[in-house]
Amino acid sequence: MVWKPHVTVAAIIERENKFLLVEEETTQGLQLNQPAGHFEQNEDLIGAVIREVKEETAWQFEPQALIAIQLWRKTPASPTFLRMCFTGYCHSFDAQQPLDQGIIATHWLTRDEIASQQHRLRSPLVLIAIDDYLTGPRYPLSLLTSFFDTEHD
Repeated sequence: MVWKPHVTVAAIIERENKFLLVEEETTQGLQLNQPAGHFEQNEDLIGAVIREVKEETAWQFEPQALIAIQLWRKTPASPTFLRMCFTGYCHSFDAQQPLDQGIIATHWLTRDEIASQQHRLRSPLVLIAIDDYLTGPRYPLSLLTSFFDTEHD
């Protein structure tokens, strides 16, 4: 058996000192997370984060930089996640668009409001990514390149 991590993308989106989070149904109850999800076949990482933000929040996302690449495993028996964290801005909210299955609501919360609800965060990566955004460097999107052999699709 070949071991593979789950590759995911996440968007750290700030506006007026508040961060866009989704409230979602999970097996542990309602939890808060960045707009995030799994990288899918035949898409690049930037396209994946644009799609996930739109599906989960009804906002159009324009990525501007890569914040972090995070590797996380909750327990030795848990799956491992390789998470690409992007930052950028949102525009063109579509109030008529239904949110992705399992998404209950979206919230704009300050870092302190998020920290006060750590027990509701989907993973510790949520707050770590916000702190990385607030204190860390920004990496250019040109760091990510994709090569698809379209002759064999």
